Amino acid sequence: MGILAHVDAGKTSLTERLLHFAGVVDEIGSVDAGSTRTDSLALERRRGITIKSAVVSFPLGGRTVNLIDTPGHPDFIAEVERVLGVLDGAVLVVSAVEGVQAQTRVLMRALRRLRIPTLIFVNKIDRRGAGDTDLLRSLGDKLTPALAPLGTVTDAGLPAAAFHPYPDGDASPDRDAGFADRLGQCLAEQDDAVLSAYLDALPHPLPAARLRRELLRQTQQALIHPVFFGSAITGAGIDALARGVGDLLPRAGGDPDGPVSGTVFKVERGARGERTAYLRLFDGTVRVRDQVTLRQGQGTTREGRVTGVRVCTDGTAARTGKVVAGQIGRLHGLTDVRVGDTLGEPGPRTTAGLHFAPPTLETVVEPARPGDRSALHTALVQLAEQDPLIGLRHDDIRREISLSLYGEVQKEVIGTTLAEEYGLPVSFSATTTIHQEHVDGVGQAHETMGEDGNPFFATVGLRVEPGRADGGVDYRLDVELGSMPYAFMRAVEDTVRDTLRQGLYGWEVSDCAVTMTHSGFNSILSTAGDFRRLTPLVLMTALRRAGTTVREPMHDFRLEVPTRALGQLLPLLARLGAVPTAPQAERYGYLLTGEIPAASVHTLERRLPGLTGGEGMWESWFARHRPVTTTHRPPTRPRTDHNPLHRREYLLHVVRRV
Repeated sequence: MGILAHVDAGKTSLTERLLHFAGVVDEIGSVDAGSTRTDSLALERRRGITIKSAVVSFPLGGRTVNLIDTPGHPDFIAEVERVLGVLDGAVLVVSAVEGVQAQTRVLMRALRRLRIPTLIFVNKIDRRGAGDTDLLRSLGDKLTPALAPLGTVTDAGLPAAAFHPYPDGDASPDRDAGFADRLGQCLAEQDDAVLSAYLDALPHPLPAARLRRELLRQTQQALIHPVFFGSAITGAGIDALARGVGDLLPRAGGDPDGPVSGTVFKVERGARGERTAYLRLFDGTVRVRDQVTLRQGQGTTREGRVTGVRVCTDGTAARTGKVVAGQIGRLHGLTDVRVGDTLGEPGPRTTAGLHFAPPTLETVVEPARPGDRSALHTALVQLAEQDPLIGLRHDDIRREISLSLYGEVQKEVIGTTLAEEYGLPVSFSATTTIHQEHVDGVGQAHETMGEDGNPFFATVGLRVEPGRADGGVDYRLDVELGSMPYAFMRAVEDTVRDTLRQGLYGWEVSDCAVTMTHSGFNSILSTAGDFRRLTPLVLMTALRRAGTTVREPMHDFRLEVPTRALGQLLPLLARLGAVPTAPQAERYGYLLTGEIPAASVHTLERRLPGLTGGEGMWESWFARHRPVTTTHRPPTRPRTDHNPLHRREYLLHVVRRV
């Protein structure tokens, strides 16, 4: 079970309260005091936010709940990304004071798209300004109308606030006579058979047994989302939520005797550099001393031997000899394991691809001490093993290391981690927006071994053309696979993918197809190095003939502003390149929706409080890439790697390196 929320909605406090409710801990930890079980990093305790996902387990009604506490800050959405693929169910936490926030909507869209059974817990009902009825309406408007509130709140906004679950039986007049009817309506909206039964039963509600059965079925199919209210601080509503988790979320399935199928969703390094893999096992059994197959996407497989197993149970990770289907285990001994690896057959969601947008920001990191450059690269490689989306890129020519980021907080955390855990103080360049290059047409080029101008013992021909949307680089062969040794074939493909990280304008080339059209080698003189050096020359020539268009990331946005601020905001949106729809009059002022370049989001967020007197409500999320609209030269990436845009310069560069 995952606990997900916008930052500061109370996820970690709720985790502590559930552990206390289950009897796993005697004293409830505090985020402010840095004493929670799941925020174990020193940096997490100091900042009071979750940075890395953490696993803790507790018994509940005869079963074990493996709870994964995830970060709420949008800069660490990659941690949530990896967790979604291993969940049986989720609890989405919403603050009763702040209500639905930008990250709440992003998370709910992903949960519904993946059809993950989800309960909603409205936290902080004891805080001043907490709402219940209005908040339910907001949940329906901004998240999904498929909601089933399972109780009422009294004394909202006061320390004595309480949640009263509806009775688990036919509605009683002293509690809420209309509950069964309202629940029946909610369930009928999702299923025609329930709608027919509901209409046939009028004017009486559906029987309690039928309502319970349908609520369970529709919750586990992610058709409807039960809503609970409470407070992680006072404990109000926690018992009702715990019963909901035990009764409504599906049990982990899987066959312990079947073929091994699991997903590695987290990798940690110990004090001596050894790796620990967090594995969700869907099927089969993994034992100590087992030889396992690791697979990353559609790439090559690697082998590893398990030397130790710990299984999450009753709040601890107990050393055991095996992990079985349905459990989360910590595996030791897999020296080459990486985040996202599958063991054996892929799990049910491992092929779903990215659930959230990729990073759209980039920065260059420099060591404070020039002699630390090699150590810095090694440290960043280790961090990239734990978070592959930081997009580590090393420029051999300029001796620079670039990182892809989600935001400034993530950059600060990386800097602090390097300084405190690796002893490497660093500085960062100003953050820039990552663009993409898309191929315009079809371009071909080839170089033949022995002909003038080709100093390499290799023949390579390549064709470049547009590919499918969001398809990355599709590499194809138009030559016989056995026409060259596999090592040479692999050298060409690997070099193609590496070269396309820097296109004609320095940005990564995506959504394209590259086909190998010519191949040849000398059985005595050719080496893989010849193909690695020739391939960039051929590829960039073909790419130049095809042409590329630079595209910038765009965000969709939703902006609620008071009436008095509209006149100042519209010109600002225009200057920032935003394209808003017509303003819609609302009871609080105006609602604006539209799209805005990602590079302008930070500027608008900084200006918005002053223009709206702190009353503006802003949400944005990545939507697409669009061609850069400018009459000038398309933006060139700063500090680009050396790619062979000029033949003579490239050949001289190769000679110098050799």
